[in-house]
Amino acid sequence: MPIKHRSVVLVLSLFWAAAITAQAQVQVQTPPSLPATVSNEPGYYFSPVNQYNLDLLATYWNPILDYVSDKSGVRLSLRVGRTSAETTALVVAGESDFAFTNHLFSPDRAKLGWKVFARRNAPALQGQIVVRAISPIKTLADLEGKTVSYPGAEALVAYKVPFAELIEKKINTTTVFAGNIDAAFSQMLAGRADATGSNSQLVAEYAVRENRKFRALWSSPPFNDLALMASPKVPTGKAQAVAKAFIGMSQDPAGKRVLEAAANAVQSKNPVSFVAASDADYAAYRDFYRRAPVSLR
Repeated sequence: MPIKHRSVVLVLSLFWAAAITAQAQVQVQTPPSLPATVSNEPGYYFSPVNQYNLDLLATYWNPILDYVSDKSGVRLSLRVGRTSAETTALVVAGESDFAFTNHLFSPDRAKLGWKVFARRNAPALQGQIVVRAISPIKTLADLEGKTVSYPGAEALVAYKVPFAELIEKKINTTTVFAGNIDAAFSQMLAGRADATGSNSQLVAEYAVRENRKFRALWSSPPFNDLALMASPKVPTGKAQAVAKAFIGMSQDPAGKRVLEAAANAVQSKNPVSFVAASDADYAAYRDFYRRAPVSLR
């Protein structure tokens, strides 16, 4: 029997309220296939995947980008779409210059030439399928015929990895894409989904931030945290200056304060810092794509 995969994009009123609040802090731009917002702001654009709602995303990244801009002499401005998929569309279309992502390791996107230069010095991520702690659902098999919410179709560890496991186990579910992980959890908590696909880091942060308890039905092998990457169109000297500023943040008292505030904003129990990285650190991602169902590549 084929796997049911009815994708539904759900946008919560809370998500849009956050988007309105964040307009003063972050440029929200639709991908080139949709009506675009044009900005005359000088400098380079930085596009992190939408791991949080727009307001929290801006609170996390804008102080970091201000610090890196001052230290490197390269002005970075935050640019994201309304959802993770839209942000990735901007990156793939060449509308951004730097990215924080794990969406560029598929064989086709590797050809775009983006280069890894750093990553957060964070514990490895695991893809997870979680339920509320009080849920009667005890195993993956119990999800047969149920609804699972995910942040979006581009989310590698939070969607593609868990969904590949459901396909392998021949468990039929209905898929709901919510736009970001906060909205995905909200779908489950509101009873519109029975489980949520996420990564272990975001599960832990959300549980603390919202005082919720979850139970993992399944966890994947580990993956390194998302990569800081530079577009091939960025001049080498500027890319190196930005990399040096990111990597040196935790050694500078001013940078360390910014990182501590970022960790506090998302309720991370691990301090934020950035370390040098290369494409070799993301072999697990490439291995996933070699083994993944064609529909997820």
